[in-house]
Parts: sequence; C-alpha cells; structure tokens
Amino acid sequence: MTNSWVNWAGDQQCAPATIATPRTADEVAELLGRAGDAGQTVRVAGAGHSFTDAVLTDGVLLDLRNLNRVLDVDAATGRVRVEAGITLNAASNALHEHGLAFPNLGDIDVQTVAGATATATHGTGGALQNLSAALHSIELMLADGSRVELNAETDPEGWRAARVSVGALGVVTAATLQLVPSFVLEGVERPVPVEDILADLDSHIDTNDHFEFYMFAHSPVAMTKRNNAVDLAEQPRGKAVDWFADMLMSNYTFDALCKLGRWQPRLVPLIHRGAAYAGSYRRQVDRSYRVFASPRLIRFTEMEYAIPREHSAAAIREIKELSTRFDTPMPIEVRWVAPDDAFLSPATGRDTCYIAVHQYRGMAYEPYFRACEAVFDKYNGRPHWGKRHFQTADTLRGRYPDWDRFAEVRRRFDPKGRFSNGYLNRVLGPVD
Repeated sequence: MTNSWVNWAGDQQCAPATIATPRTADEVAELLGRAGDAGQTVRVAGAGHSFTDAVLTDGVLLDLRNLNRVLDVDAATGRVRVEAGITLNAASNALHEHGLAFPNLGDIDVQTVAGATATATHGTGGALQNLSAALHSIELMLADGSRVELNAETDPEGWRAARVSVGALGVVTAATLQLVPSFVLEGVERPVPVEDILADLDSHIDTNDHFEFYMFAHSPVAMTKRNNAVDLAEQPRGKAVDWFADMLMSNYTFDALCKLGRWQPRLVPLIHRGAAYAGSYRRQVDRSYRVFASPRLIRFTEMEYAIPREHSAAAIREIKELSTRFDTPMPIEVRWVAPDDAFLSPATGRDTCYIAVHQYRGMAYEPYFRACEAVFDKYNGRPHWGKRHFQTADTLRGRYPDWDRFAEVRRRFDPKGRFSNGYLNRVLGPVD
C-alpha cells in the first residue's frame, strides 16, 4: 500500500491518507462509511488519464481497477452491464466476442468506463455523441453507502447530471451500456493542406462517419484521418507493420523529435514541417476499436475546448496562427461531435468542434494554454473536464444552460460535500 498517487502524464500527484482498491461494491460502501466516520473526503481514480487535479485529495482515494468485470450481456438488445473500473479496451475486447461494440471511441482507450464518461471523453463524428451517450443506466453509490440506479425513467434530473458528473455526485460502481453490433472500420490517413480542408470543411465532416485531423503550427499540411464502416472482413495488420507505424514512428521517433525541440526550441518550426510531411497514406481495415485507438507513450499535457461547430474554421485558423508564437513541438488535434443533453457535457445543446492543444513534458505550458484559452473564450468554449483549463465556477456558469439544475442534483446527492476537492470547489463551486 502506497500513500502517493500520480497521473499518467506525471504532472498531477497527491498523498491521500488512504488509497484503497476495493474488489466489490460492498467494500466501496465500507470504505465510504469509514471515511464518513473520520470526516474525510473521497475521490475516485480511474486510469489517471486526466490532466487536471480532478482526482487529488488528502482524504480517501478509491482506485476501482479491481471492479473490472462484465456482469451481464444481452446480445439481443445490445445492453451490457459492466463494473465501473473496466477499461474501454478491455470492454471492447470482451464484448466483441458477443458481437457488440461501442458506437464511437477516442484515439486512446485505456481509460475506465466511469472515468471516460464522467469527464465527457469523446471520439469524433458529426452525427455521433460523446462516450457518455452510450450509458443506458448508472449505479451510483452515495456517501452513506446506499446505491441508486439512475436512468431516464427512474430520475430524469439525476440521470442528466450523472452521465457527466466529474465525480461530484458519488461513486459510480456499475453501468449498463447501450452498444451496437460489432463493425469493421476502414481507416484512411493522408496528408492534406489545412486550407483545403477548411475550404470544404462541412463536406469532410458530413460525408465520413468519423473525421479528424492533426496539424502543426509551422506546417501548411495536416494529417487527416477518415474512419468509415465497411462491409468487409477485418484485415489485421502484421505485427511488424503495426510496430513500425504505431510504435517506432508515432511514438519513439516523434518523442525523440520532441526532446530535440525541448532542448533547442529554435528547431520547432523545422520539426513541425518534417513531422507533417513525414505522414503518408495509410489504410487499415479492422475491428472498430482497433482502428479508433492507437498506443500513446509520449508524455505531455493537454488543453481541449468544445466550441460551436459553426465557428470551427475561424477558431482553427486563430489557434494555428497563435501557436506559431509559442515553442511546442506537439500537434493540434481537431474533432467533431453531435449535441447531447447531459447537464455538464461540453457538447450539450449544440453541434460541437473540439480543438486540443498540447505541450511536451518538461516544457512551459501555461503561457501557451492561457493564450489559446482566450481564443476559446471568445467562441463561448467549454473545457474538456479531464484536460487543463483556467476556468472557475463563475466563468463557466453562463456557458451551460443547465448549470443550476446540475447544482441542485449535486446538493441532493452529496449535501455534505463528501466527494468534493479543490478542483470541484473551483470549477463547480462548493456544495451550498
């Protein structure tokens, strides 16, 4: 048992009084009882892929990695009951055997189901919502150890709050997912000039199931990725091809270039141009979850904002131009999602463009991120709850039409603030 916790990026850490890894919901309830008796706050850690201080606590930290089972599968309806600590990757592999898949995933799938949905983690697809939309029902454990099952019928307000809750309501111990039949994706990557993309942006988004691109501040070329469902047999790539593309080039070689940029910032423009032009045509036909996600070994920190889709091109151009004034060897990532109705979803009520900026480990991120945030603010941007931002409850309240409704559910479920910490008090406000 250790008394320290650190996130994946290595830039958030805390020393809780207790770190516990319960194996059952009953053990979670017991731990909550002890925390209540001791007057300690409680936070829950998923896979540690948040770049914020959302998990940090000096009280009790619950690590749910051992609550990782598939509990029930109904192949006829596509509904699957899982424990909250199962990762997206583990769930995808297990459920493929039952002919089921997530309708959408991001480019990283090592997060837990509970952590990914609580922070409104997303993939890309103009007609597809973020990952929390795959939730059909949630088992939420409150501070007194009692459990409530939340869905659209049992508690509509609680349901819309709990789907994206940043862990503010209680401990999610299990969830029922609404999945789709397994499908094969054709993923095509190719370089395209940024201005060519922006000149016909709606066509790129609307004629592909999933469209995204990476661009570098100092290069006119972006690497586009189009994933579309196809009626073809899966064609897994050979291990050597996978290793060369996903490990050697995308991780080891690019990590070396980032180290070079950190050592000699004046080389960043050259690195950008080389990295952008190094991308070439790639095609992959495989199970959906294998095409969606790729290994990510490079350590970095990240800011990502959701802005109204209609401002996509203008904001992308501004962020690209602004980024030329800062030293970061990392790319800018752009994706799109459909609206949903979760109270705190960054995509609630509007078609959304997500723009993510990154900084390599060991390099100053705050001046760059603050400059980018000023652009996102101009477009009424909402931050990804698992990524860095400098907002407060006062600056965020007006950006979410259902902010006060979430606050009311929070007061109902956690009136004593048992699940609060510094991050939640700052970005959501203290429990009244």
